[in-house]
Amino acid sequence: MTDLKRGAHVHLIAICGVGMGALAGLLQSEGYRVTGSDQNIYPPMSGYLAGLGIQVVSGYSQGNLDERPDLVVVGNAISRNNSEVQEMLRLGVPYISFPQALGNFLIGSKRSIVIAGTHGKTTTTALMAWVLSKAGWDPGFFVGGIPVDSQSGFRKGTGDWVVVEGDEYDTAFFDKGPKFLHYKPEKVILTSVEYDHADIYTDLEHVKSAFGRLLEIVPPSGTLLVCNEYEAARTISAAARCRVTYYGDAEPRDWEARNSRCYQGRTLFEPYLRGDRQGMVEIPLIGAYNVKNSLAVYATASELGIAHDVIREGLASFSGVRRRQELRGEVGRIAVIDDFAHHPTAVRETILAVRSTYPGRRLWAIFEPRSNTSRRRIFERELPQALSYADRVVLAGIYQPEKIPEDERLDPENVVWEVNRQAGEPRAVHFERAGDIPEYVVSEARSGDVVLIMSNGGFDGIPDKILNLLRQMTL
Repeated sequence: MTDLKRGAHVHLIAICGVGMGALAGLLQSEGYRVTGSDQNIYPPMSGYLAGLGIQVVSGYSQGNLDERPDLVVVGNAISRNNSEVQEMLRLGVPYISFPQALGNFLIGSKRSIVIAGTHGKTTTTALMAWVLSKAGWDPGFFVGGIPVDSQSGFRKGTGDWVVVEGDEYDTAFFDKGPKFLHYKPEKVILTSVEYDHADIYTDLEHVKSAFGRLLEIVPPSGTLLVCNEYEAARTISAAARCRVTYYGDAEPRDWEARNSRCYQGRTLFEPYLRGDRQGMVEIPLIGAYNVKNSLAVYATASELGIAHDVIREGLASFSGVRRRQELRGEVGRIAVIDDFAHHPTAVRETILAVRSTYPGRRLWAIFEPRSNTSRRRIFERELPQALSYADRVVLAGIYQPEKIPEDERLDPENVVWEVNRQAGEPRAVHFERAGDIPEYVVSEARSGDVVLIMSNGGFDGIPDKILNLLRQMTL
């Protein structure tokens, strides 16, 4: 990579992942010629890459490397037997992982703030970068999503700091360590630790060991900010070599949020540091989880020496991240909201947040079991409890069920049955085909409804399809 000159051809295999797409934009901005391939090309990343003029080929093929790129970046979802990887190896083309590329092309010798945890990474990373930007620090950043403010998941920045979303998923077929081990952390925010990624982690202890490895590489001069509401997070933080502070509603506690209240889609709260009031702040976000995400950002920015008024202005002017409680449109007083939630905890908190913002309105929860964990029966008891906070529930069929052993698969009918049992009424339905969902929802929806759609993938473009059908009905 040290010999890679501006204008060199870099090809990304699995370019449409939120992380890889942002990396593609970063590489192009640095003067490299970027191409890519993927088998799942869907918004918002497809539109983002098209807007940059980056050539994306649908499907993986040996022919995609006919131009023999100077460097290939391999996405972590790609296996060694992928046809494009096989051709890459045969040609002897240099290749690296996505996290390695971030460590080299974005972080380099700069100082790094890594946002890690099972939940809240994307929003917290985007908000942290925004607050530093509003303070005039011009940070670099990498976010596993598209912030509304910047319309890009990355920025090189001219400042000393880089804010990076630190994913615990494995790096690549040739590197099974967590991605965040490549991000040279000086400061870490640990938002949560729960069991997830069942395809690579056997149990919670295995997950904890991964986060423990991250904390091991934070230097003694660094800092660790931990959400105290997760026992697993508190446990692993005890082994950190650096200074540790805590935030949240449990003990031990340094930072906490008090007097939180929501109005018109915004939230007010007061950060307190060891009992000392810091002053009221406002965020254009909803839900208890986003209060804690914002509290973590406030605490970190304050520790960096940024004044309260500057932090307050940064928090208040943040516009959010695409597909994180994103209002896609409202037709005939039917609101359609798109969200990335896929873990039962995130599903529950997202439903509760949306309900608090639209009091008195009937709430639909439409969920696709798409992640490697949600497609398995690991959370078959927890998922109905989370979905039961909605008034109407629609559960799609498992995405690519053939990739999950039959005896390990989630049974959507069991989830629907349990939701209905808990509700005491037929509140939930199951559609095996995602394509059948929009017409059903539109036929059953009524004025005042709020339709919340949750998936960590394209979900057959359901948000747009529902909105289009609603518009056709109003013509």
